[in-house]
Amino acid sequence: MQSELFFSSRRSPLVCLNGCVASSQPLASAIGLDILKRGGNAADAAVAVAAALNVTEPCSTGLGGDAFCLFYDSHTGQVRGLNGSGKSPKALTLDVVEGFGFSKTSPPPYFHALNVTVPGAAACWCDTVQLFGSKKLSLAEVLQPAIELAQGGFPVAEVTAFHWAASAKALREAGRDLCKNFLPSSQPPKHGQIITNPALATTLQELARSGKAAFYTGRVAEAIVDVVRENGGVMSLEDLKSHSSLDISPIYTDYNGVRLWEIPPNSQGMAALIALNILETFAIKDMDHNSADYLHVLAEALKLSMTDTSWFCADPDQVKVPVEGLLSKHYASQRAQLIRMDRVGSVCESGAPRGSDTVYFSVVDGEGNACSFVNSNYMGFGTGLVPQNCGFSLQNRGANFSLDRCHGNCIGPEKRPYHTTIPALLTDSSSGRLLCSYGVMGGFMQPQGHVQVLLNMLEFKMNPQEALDAPRLFVQFNEAEKKWQLNLEAGVEQGVAEELRRRGHAVNWPVVGHQRAQFGRGQVISVGAWWETENPETARRVLWAGSDPRADGCAVGY
Repeated sequence: MQSELFFSSRRSPLVCLNGCVASSQPLASAIGLDILKRGGNAADAAVAVAAALNVTEPCSTGLGGDAFCLFYDSHTGQVRGLNGSGKSPKALTLDVVEGFGFSKTSPPPYFHALNVTVPGAAACWCDTVQLFGSKKLSLAEVLQPAIELAQGGFPVAEVTAFHWAASAKALREAGRDLCKNFLPSSQPPKHGQIITNPALATTLQELARSGKAAFYTGRVAEAIVDVVRENGGVMSLEDLKSHSSLDISPIYTDYNGVRLWEIPPNSQGMAALIALNILETFAIKDMDHNSADYLHVLAEALKLSMTDTSWFCADPDQVKVPVEGLLSKHYASQRAQLIRMDRVGSVCESGAPRGSDTVYFSVVDGEGNACSFVNSNYMGFGTGLVPQNCGFSLQNRGANFSLDRCHGNCIGPEKRPYHTTIPALLTDSSSGRLLCSYGVMGGFMQPQGHVQVLLNMLEFKMNPQEALDAPRLFVQFNEAEKKWQLNLEAGVEQGVAEELRRRGHAVNWPVVGHQRAQFGRGQVISVGAWWETENPETARRVLWAGSDPRADGCAVGY
């Protein structure tokens, strides 16, 4: 396997008129485009892409994970959302976890069955088609291309092959081997090797035929419960049967004339909004892109927003999350006062406001609807537990619960955990017109990626592909050392890295090769070249799209 990953080519942004799909796998992008050409809308195509990615990138996503969706309705101008994350089992209490010998300082291993929460993706797929779909295509028609892909096979892409092997290795070192579905000849597949997944094809056929009931009751549900309980978990059939998606009201903030929409808690979308509010108090446009001043302010704002989010983000059905206070401009100005330009801030503490592998993909259709969608197992194959004859692995989202009794996100029965996955939409603050459907996958990098890609376009006038290509930063809290690390991607100048060290940042530079995966993998579809003109109405019908070079995918359109 190639251990290095070179970035030596360039890519132009895709421009088209009638419909566009951008994802991390070309085969999945092509399937989404076919759905649009057959009369489906953005929601229909998004679910088709989600299913295809379950086949082609099972080391990132699948039916054993969760999903979130933002949908822009071109007829009403409304932004709607679905929270497709699942709850913890009813029998999972902190006392039970401690009874297994785990504690705040010694939590369950990442791949333990106690970290399996109810998989929400299947319900989210069905609900997305039902609530937002065109009604011209059935769920069966939307899922059929993925079924054929799983039956007929596909060649594994380069970056996917690397992460497939890395995830399998991590599981093996933790004492767990993936089943034969994912390890042909007991080895991870190589780049270009053809893989089939007949078990997944059968599961998708059952979902297409019977809808949510095929997943949350009967054969599949029983297989999920069996493998979880055999490995020390406490999930029951009733936990699965009682699951449902949440029809949610997305949250937003306005920044310099645009409105960024995100998923509310239990997911971390507010981290991007808090950071933007803080950054709005600085003259970002006057700073050079990826200069020391810009990266310093950006890192400090992200540290503050991530700190607040890690403390306050939890299941709003279980605890009161002060979203309105956290997103107020007054609160942002208070937090901004903590930032000094000449030196790094101390270890962040949460404020007092009033009141972590994933796939991201985007679709915009010919009518102007947009679907921004995220689907995830969390860490690679999640727990690596594969329900018998089902063809997918189960997520480990429960690893993001706290074992601190005083924390709002403390583990408990029937709770949705802190979730890292977040799709995004961008509209004009005044008119409500859709500007952009985009996202950047990658654990705690996601809100940081949302902010950087948006600023690249809005403040530094980059087109979607340039905005994704540009080197990024990633701030990461080292729990053991109680300090923040600032990771800088290759392409950031050495002098900038040295200046940031002088200001007190713990800088890791340059991050190269496959290690660049920590900076996320994004997709962008914009409606018109709104970033480069004072009057975006002149070219509003042209779709501009970009796909992240850190992944295998592409944007396609017609």
